[in-house]
Amino acid sequence: MQPQPAPVREWHDVDVARFRNEIQPLNQPALLRGLVADWPAVAHARESAQAIGSYLKGFDAGRPVAIMWAPPTSGGRFFYRADMRGLNFERRRSSITAAIDELLARQNEAGVPAMFIESTPLPDFLPQLPARNRLDFLDGIVPRIWIGNAVVIQTHFDLSSNIACVVAGRRRFTLFPPDQLPNLYVGPFDFTMSGPPVSMVSLRDPDFQRYPKFREALAVAQVAEMNPGDALYIPYAWWHNVESLEAFNVLINYWWNEAAATSSPFDSLLHAAMALRDLPADQRSVWRVIFDHYVFRPTGADPMAHLAPEHRGMLGTTLTPERVQMIKMALRNALGR
Repeated sequence: MQPQPAPVREWHDVDVARFRNEIQPLNQPALLRGLVADWPAVAHARESAQAIGSYLKGFDAGRPVAIMWAPPTSGGRFFYRADMRGLNFERRRSSITAAIDELLARQNEAGVPAMFIESTPLPDFLPQLPARNRLDFLDGIVPRIWIGNAVVIQTHFDLSSNIACVVAGRRRFTLFPPDQLPNLYVGPFDFTMSGPPVSMVSLRDPDFQRYPKFREALAVAQVAEMNPGDALYIPYAWWHNVESLEAFNVLINYWWNEAAATSSPFDSLLHAAMALRDLPADQRSVWRVIFDHYVFRPTGADPMAHLAPEHRGMLGTTLTPERVQMIKMALRNALGR
């Protein structure tokens, strides 16, 4: 029997203080019921798909956007082709208005292509919409919109925290903690759907013979069933599968990362794989100790505290802009050899 995910913990009447002081420190997904229920966009969505479609079109700046398009044979799941030599979808160009018109015109048809507008920044494409539909405690973060029909976004993670707000339609998010990476059977890092790597396992129809450890991931998974006006907090790097459940769906999300961005962790992973992965086991164990000591610091201790600040070099306590440039220069020189 397939394990069933537990429901994500629900919160009501959330304000900025409660989010910062109670919810965020738990580092767990949180279903924020009715967080954006007072948005005008949600009121239009509750009226009808046509009403929210017309409302959104009224803000369209007319710039072309990328439309993810997959044939009916995809079953709405955006993924690889069976031979892994390509993707089962393509990107087409259209205006937001034209895409909305097509989605609305075909919402009662069977066997339609899967379509969605992906992660489009509102200030550039629907510039007046954010001022009328605000999430005040994330002020200053660029909101992005997703518009489509019944589609499945394969299980993936983002190197950001996220609040995803359902405007129209219903959504189901299934989430896995970051430590479930070994049980998710992740695909290639250098050939992905749209940036982050994805799990190769179909959530709707998992092949447990091919992916037996996926049962362990399901045993600790969480699921959020969302309606218009609801929002979901997804902590940094939590894996999530997203199902849009109706013929017309709209979501607005906010990504942010409060950590200072000095370089890409993905780049570090690739460099570590190149330098360390194929070393003999005894040498890898040495480097595991070194990385723990200088990088991951499980005890929290500063490995350079015994040195005066001016003598701590590239691994000194504070990554100043000057020290970051020094490290990047050293890496460029090393990789150029």
